Amino acid sequence: MNAEKLSDRLEAVANYIPEGASLADIGSDHAYLPCNVVKKGTVTMAIAGEVAEGPFQSAIEQVREENLTEKISVRKGDGLEVIQPGEVDCITIAGMGGTLISTILEQGKSKLEGVSRLVLQPNVGSFAVRKWLVDSGWELVKEEILEEDGKIYEILVAEKGEPMKPYQHIDFDIGILFGPFLLKEKSKVFIEKWNGEKRNWERILKQLDEAVQNDDTESKRQELKMKLKMAEEALQ
Repeated sequence: MNAEKLSDRLEAVANYIPEGASLADIGSDHAYLPCNVVKKGTVTMAIAGEVAEGPFQSAIEQVREENLTEKISVRKGDGLEVIQPGEVDCITIAGMGGTLISTILEQGKSKLEGVSRLVLQPNVGSFAVRKWLVDSGWELVKEEILEEDGKIYEILVAEKGEPMKPYQHIDFDIGILFGPFLLKEKSKVFIEKWNGEKRNWERILKQLDEAVQNDDTESKRQELKMKLKMAEEALQ
């Protein structure tokens, strides 16, 4: 992967960045994504944010190599610290856990002024991102699920709007866990993912059934039984 040829996962993220946007890519690593969309002319300018020194230096080097220093600003900072309110209208956060993405957005809420689109790619825990979007007034407008190198990724696209709109005709808890758009499409990758999760939950439940019973194990058993029931419903 490089700035010319993104991974399938990052290519899918790039596809949801609006034409003519000003972009902040948080946790940009080598800044491949901002370099790619700036070179294509998709975005007018970009900010590549990194909290760790190594990836920050890699991003600086990559932007210099691509001769894009006038259009891409590489900044070191934690989450949305690297942007000012009103500076960008699209934010991408890819390759982190859903809980971390939610924390970054929550801690940087004041920086979301003027942002019209969020493109988020959690590696795990997409439900945490969906929950944050609902609680924070963002409407999920599109979802995508894809497999690359044996791993399954979900991409969530959100805009300011009606947070409950995607969940109007489905059970809210099921929608949050499985994704309202993904649930509707039920692609091959979606079915593969949740069959795998279901097998894992069944294995853990079997272990709990054989363990010493107490309030904690009973609580976990009930939670797993509920998830399995939802999975069965979602996979029908």
